[in-house]
Amino acid sequence: MDKRIGKGFDILFARFGKQHWWPGDSPWEICTGAVLTQNTSWNNVEKAIALIKSAGALDPKTIVELSASELEELIRPSGFFRIKTQRLKNMAVWWMDNVRDSKLAAGHSTAEWRRRLLEVNGIGPETADSILLYCFSRPVFVIDAYARRVSARHFGTDPEISYHELQKIFMENLPASAELFNEYHALLVRNAKECCRKNVCLENCPLRNI
Repeated sequence: MDKRIGKGFDILFARFGKQHWWPGDSPWEICTGAVLTQNTSWNNVEKAIALIKSAGALDPKTIVELSASELEELIRPSGFFRIKTQRLKNMAVWWMDNVRDSKLAAGHSTAEWRRRLLEVNGIGPETADSILLYCFSRPVFVIDAYARRVSARHFGTDPEISYHELQKIFMENLPASAELFNEYHALLVRNAKECCRKNVCLENCPLRNI
């Protein structure tokens, strides 16, 4: 048991408080954000989602029915819009096949749902885990560049550690709680953006003494 992992959460929560992440009015909106945020900033994703909403297209059925060119224009602010158009359409098809009343259909474990999500063209581990955690409250810890950076600097992990190995470290050193995983991931992102930056860990980083 690495006590630094648990201590890190306590320190970050004391500094930043509750993050209310992931923003969205519905599981499908959160899922849309998870797909569109690949390789771009959240500000750009918000612009794209606003356009989708204004077009009355924020549901998987409409996403599937839109032509590629129509959807490309709506999500253009998110960047890589041609690639993301196909990924979002792929995700919408999966959603219609597997989600009922904004909940995963009964009968499969989290591990099985993760495997099924990873079969969707364009959905990698980070996006799949974000969907499981933030859309469906499944206890899987999301690893991204921010979590990797903070963990390497303050929790002693290898900067080149694999996604699954780093995820395993967090999940083995924390209670299996979707609420906790949600909050911790959001806090790591907040700290990395404000204090523990890419090229320097600022003096105001609350984790400097770990």
